[in-house]
Amino acid sequence: MAQQQITAKKQQELQLQYTTYKNNLQQLAQKIGDVEQETEEHKYDEPYPIQILDTLDPLPLDRKCFRMVNGVLVERTVKDVIPALKINSDGLKKVLDELVKQYKKQQDDMEKWKVSPDEPILLMREIPEAAAASNSPVGNARLLTPY
Repeated sequence: MAQQQITAKKQQELQLQYTTYKNNLQQLAQKIGDVEQETEEHKYDEPYPIQILDTLDPLPLDRKCFRMVNGVLVERTVKDVIPALKINSDGLKKVLDELVKQYKKQQDDMEKWKVSPDEPILLMREIPEAAAASNSPVGNARLLTPY
């Protein structure tokens, strides 16, 4: 009986760790998507993808242009906008690269955790007969079981 409670508790701990890894990966993927979307907003899609910077470069530096800053359209000159756009574009690339590195590291950590010699390799699997046979408070929920 005590052994069953320990294994059930261990299963819950392993399930929690697995869920944490999955949630962290999902959050990083969402952030990567957001940054990629923001990067795409710096592009112009008619008829070929042309960056806004490529559009502004040939224009006279004293020409009036408008820029969205925190949801407010602000009047500036091309001379003022080009450096800010370059800084934003470079910053987005760096952030995107860092997020991709974090995602890969988190994914590698999860894979190492799965095959850790301290823990048996476990997968999520539905085993209703095993849940029904045991006096587990989990009932017919998903159990962590070795494959």
